[in-house]
Amino acid sequence: MFLLQVVVVLLVVLAAVAALVLQGRHASTEEARNRSVAVAGAFAESPGVREALRAPDPTAVLQPRAEAARKATGVDFVVVMGTDGIRYTHPRPDRIGKKFVGTLGPALAGRTVTEEIDGTLGPLVQAVVPVKAADGTVVGLVSAGITTENVGGAADRQLPLVLVAAALALALATAGTALVSRRLRRQTHGLGPDEMTRMYEHHDAVLHAVREGVLIVGGEGTLLLANDEAHRLLDLPADAEGRRVGDLGLPAAVAGLLASGRRATDEVHLVKDRLLAVNQRSTDIRDGPPGTVATLRDTTELRALSGRADTARERLDLLYAAGVGIGTSLDVTRTAEELAELAVPRFADFVTVDLFDAVLAGGQPEAVTPLRRTALRGVRDGSPLYPVGRQIRFVDTSPQARSLESGRPVLEPELARAPHWQAQDAERSAQVVAYGIHSLITVPLRAGALVLGVVSFWRAERPEPFDTDELALAEELVTRAAVSIDNARRYTREHGLAVTLQRSLLPRTLPEQNAVDIASRYLPAQAGVGGDWFDVLPLSGARVALVVGDVVGHGLHAAATMGRLRTAVHNFAALDLAPDELLTLLDELVGRIDQDQAAEGGGAPVTGATCLYAIYDPVGRSCVLARAGHPPPALVHPDGRVEFPDVPAGPPLGLGGLPFETAELELAEGSRLVLYTDGLVEDREHDIDTGLAELRTALAGTGPSPEETCEKVLDARLPARPVDDIALLVARTRALGPDRVAEWRVPADPAAVGEVRAGVTRRLAEWGLEELVFTTELILSELVTNAIRYGAEPIRVRVLRDRSLICEVSDGTSTSPHLRYAAMTDEGGRGLFLVAQLAERWGTRYTRDGKVIWAQQPIP
Repeated sequence: MFLLQVVVVLLVVLAAVAALVLQGRHASTEEARNRSVAVAGAFAESPGVREALRAPDPTAVLQPRAEAARKATGVDFVVVMGTDGIRYTHPRPDRIGKKFVGTLGPALAGRTVTEEIDGTLGPLVQAVVPVKAADGTVVGLVSAGITTENVGGAADRQLPLVLVAAALALALATAGTALVSRRLRRQTHGLGPDEMTRMYEHHDAVLHAVREGVLIVGGEGTLLLANDEAHRLLDLPADAEGRRVGDLGLPAAVAGLLASGRRATDEVHLVKDRLLAVNQRSTDIRDGPPGTVATLRDTTELRALSGRADTARERLDLLYAAGVGIGTSLDVTRTAEELAELAVPRFADFVTVDLFDAVLAGGQPEAVTPLRRTALRGVRDGSPLYPVGRQIRFVDTSPQARSLESGRPVLEPELARAPHWQAQDAERSAQVVAYGIHSLITVPLRAGALVLGVVSFWRAERPEPFDTDELALAEELVTRAAVSIDNARRYTREHGLAVTLQRSLLPRTLPEQNAVDIASRYLPAQAGVGGDWFDVLPLSGARVALVVGDVVGHGLHAAATMGRLRTAVHNFAALDLAPDELLTLLDELVGRIDQDQAAEGGGAPVTGATCLYAIYDPVGRSCVLARAGHPPPALVHPDGRVEFPDVPAGPPLGLGGLPFETAELELAEGSRLVLYTDGLVEDREHDIDTGLAELRTALAGTGPSPEETCEKVLDARLPARPVDDIALLVARTRALGPDRVAEWRVPADPAAVGEVRAGVTRRLAEWGLEELVFTTELILSELVTNAIRYGAEPIRVRVLRDRSLICEVSDGTSTSPHLRYAAMTDEGGRGLFLVAQLAERWGTRYTRDGKVIWAQQPIP
């Protein structure tokens, strides 16, 4: 009310002031207009004005007269101007000669003009009057005006009186309103009608609608107010208000709390069958009346729901942890151990995992076979449960056997009263119960239709037995673990197949030969078997072929591809081909393999296959090499110096279209040729240049033994967790000295055959091989005769004493003889047949200058 009265008075005063101001302003403006017109008109009609306007210098005549008239009449300016609006007079001399500000059109037409403008002196009211000649023409203009700040009247004089009256009215209204408000405030404690209404509504809601008990207790322990919910929760009598809280039949703890007046926050008290959370605060804060207000909340159902929610959350956390923590490796045993480690102690006190032996080996489980304890985990050591590694055959009545047979979990809440479980092993069962284990859940490990084993959860620390909810949780937990165990089983099976395949494809033993001393290593990647391989192939003429290859990738496909390439190299090497020719044929083979796989719509192309092929000849100590996308070999000289020979790098196998080039090296006896795959010099952190530099350093510090070289290189370069296969082949060269080699140049004359036989006989006698003289003479006679008859010069004969006696006849043609059966009437055709019968092996190899036919005999 007070604010309303103040607003009404202010509105009345403002309206009066506004009306007074507007009326005064209007009267002042009219007075200014009339005065301006009168002054301007009088000056325009004054004598001498017209003549002065025609004078050469109107300003000199009119300026003093205009200033005198301005001062005499009280206007702010009197301006005389020409018809062009240029001022001749002005109170401010600097404005003379400048354009007049205002409307001149009507005045030039002979009419008087009045207007309100913002002129050079500020906002003003001005009048413009024409100066007319005798004939009525306008010869000049006169303007007089008064600025707004000088326009005043009665309003300015009356305004203070109006404001004083308004202030007195406002003061009287304020005093009256204050008296009324003070009396109302005493009666309502400062509350207005709306607040009083809201307070009543809130009071009613607290008493009847709030679902939380409210008690107000006075300073002497008297119950002043209790709402409906408090009556229900405490079972108060209907006349409880006004009585002392100690007389209401409440539990002593609750009555003592309410009477004490102390502060309480969520104190839980048992009232009959309810758990009540009590909060109590004092009411004498901020000068309030003495006493307390207490609230009561029934937490019985809330605590039950909270317990169930915590249990559900713990179980969800357990299942989430199972999804993350079980199956981190593809190892069956480790996965079973992860299941046991996760469940103890979060779900059970002891966990055992029993799997079929076939599952551990990656095979299909068979129900008729016993199980093997694979994992055991417990909160304490020394439990009487079967240890890890123990083979177990469960009796048909045991919970484990029933789980395996039905494929469903089995709950044994009290083991002490479970005769079927005790039938497994009466003595051990008694020990288990005495140890404190009292409840059991068994769950079969099922992956689809396969049952891999059984998991047993044992309880010992908590006194309550397992229940049906925990049975469902155990089943869900084991179901998730079964997927990981089955994946590990499948991986174990596939890995075993790949390892078996690879071991069958890699050389188990290296062949015996005298050209080089050999040491080799093969290390599979962490992910499993791959496509790296090596081989040592004895060739004719005491030579040896060294080969290292790499098929990118891992698994069965890489191992199978490696086996096909290795077999192809064996076959091509049997043809005694040069390294570049062999790689060309191998490249075509890989291209055909890719085409076949593309046509079948399955399998991956053999991309990334590389190979290095070298042939070492101990007679001339020469080594011819060619590579197809493979890292270069390393050469360790007898003095320990290490270099990487410049062998032209051909494209990887399968690309086709580009030739392969060879490099020929002359190796000193005792040199070590090191062949390897890229897994030795490349990894994810270093490029091949860094790897080659580190390999050079490792080789520089090794001894002459190939075995020692392999060990030192792998110690220096083998990563802790290799991501790629590594194949390493170290060959230390030997030389076949002149004392083991005999050579003759044979002229194209049949009579020279006898001289060759005589020379060979003498050399065999020197070597102590008289037993081979007869067969050697026959072999050389046939081969030399064929060379003289069908070949071309130069014809040479070479005999080598190695692990076997090797006879070689070379000529300048590339035509190769072939073995056939001669008819009874044929005069020839039996020579090669005879050689094949007398020699252990024989064959033909081609050179740049022709061919070599060789025959090999064992030395007794």
